[in-house]
Amino acid sequence: MAGPLSGIRVLDLSRILAGPWAGQCLADLGADVIKVENPNGGDDTRTWGPPFFNEGETNLSAYYMCANRGKRSVAIDITTPEGQVLVRELAAKSDIVIENFKVGGLKKYGLDYEGLSAVNSGLIYCSITGFGQTGPYANRPGYDLLIQALGGLMSITGEADGVPGGGPQRAGVAVTDLFTGLYSTIAILGALHHREKTGEGQHIDMSLLDTQVAVLANQGSNYLVSGKAPKRQGNSHPTIVPYQSFKTKDGYMILAVGNDGQFARFCAAAGMPALAEDERFKTNPSRVAHRDALVPIVAGIIAGKTTDEWVGVLEAANVPGGPINTIDRVFDDAQVKARGLALTLEGEGGVTLPSVASPIRYSKTKIEYKKAPPKLGQDTAAVLHDVLGIKS
Repeated sequence: MAGPLSGIRVLDLSRILAGPWAGQCLADLGADVIKVENPNGGDDTRTWGPPFFNEGETNLSAYYMCANRGKRSVAIDITTPEGQVLVRELAAKSDIVIENFKVGGLKKYGLDYEGLSAVNSGLIYCSITGFGQTGPYANRPGYDLLIQALGGLMSITGEADGVPGGGPQRAGVAVTDLFTGLYSTIAILGALHHREKTGEGQHIDMSLLDTQVAVLANQGSNYLVSGKAPKRQGNSHPTIVPYQSFKTKDGYMILAVGNDGQFARFCAAAGMPALAEDERFKTNPSRVAHRDALVPIVAGIIAGKTTDEWVGVLEAANVPGGPINTIDRVFDDAQVKARGLALTLEGEGGVTLPSVASPIRYSKTKIEYKKAPPKLGQDTAAVLHDVLGIKS
């Protein structure tokens, strides 16, 4: 059975990460995603390396490959009248447009929502910008690192001030871009459902800053409830203890005790059952209040065994915990292998390219991995013929 979005066509005018991530999610769900790229170099991330696929293949960086599988690449110069005509004709035969130009950036080409909805009233047009279509910052450029900082994430990421290595840190991947891509996908699916009921298309206004503030989640709520801005505290948790990294005999591991029962089981498995009966540590609120007393005790216990020894102990006791894996160990992990998260996709000329599977698992429909990330413009002739009937 084909994917749930089989028969839906997406015109992806975006580049970098947030927009392409949304386009890739839709492609995995079965949509026909046509990626429009500037003939002069294409998506910026094509050159964001090393590493590049097959060493000298600078047209396919690992960065570009992570967000563009399942798409057809069409090289069109939208700054020319001819290119604008082609995009309008493709939009007239598409269901969705994704773009991440600056506010008003496509209006001068007649490719904004107003221009394209005139040729397709049912078009769902998703605009992704740093700060949204309105507000005092609307015309500013926005990148993930900037928004991680401005949106508060870096203020709660990293070791506390005064601790070695203390200071604000960005997340190890561009989480603001990725979350915005996922929220954009959700928004598009909601708009598709609305169109199914009413026949109406609409404009979706997505902002990196809006997304970053939204995904502050419990930390944002903590501030709104208490009036106190959360601070950085390394790998420990503001409201759960013990829930952090600990040094073992041969490295580091995570202990993620989420409730009182797990804490009691941990104490028993660690050979210190009386610790769970100590009034200071019996409940999570009391453990949070006495964090400074409990954490050194737990640290001393953890230091006595290797990481692998603790993994065995915790698994037997049904207590959440595990190693801090490097990326190579992630892809060598038995569970990751069992879930098929590493893919190989066939590219142009029968070459196989690596990829990472979608985490979505349907019981009826399926995720589709139809194409490897394309070389720049490799599908131009085919798309123009298939969609517009233009013969090369």
